[in-house]
Amino acid sequence: MAKVSPVEFLRQVRAETAKVVWPTRAETIRTTIMVVIMASVLGIFFFGVDSAFSAIVQALLGLLS
Repeated sequence: MAKVSPVEFLRQVRAETAKVVWPTRAETIRTTIMVVIMASVLGIFFFGVDSAFSAIVQALLGLLS
């Protein structure tokens, strides 16, 4: 791999950054809201699954004693 000077590296980084298509503010807000909703739904789901398994284990342990 060829060695690149720091100045040339920064020039290349700037050129590549200019090619990036940045999301609009509305897209960013919409995506953030979707992530919060999905994280909440998954949190509730896994809480329910964990509670169910906990109840099953407690019931099985209750049979042993």
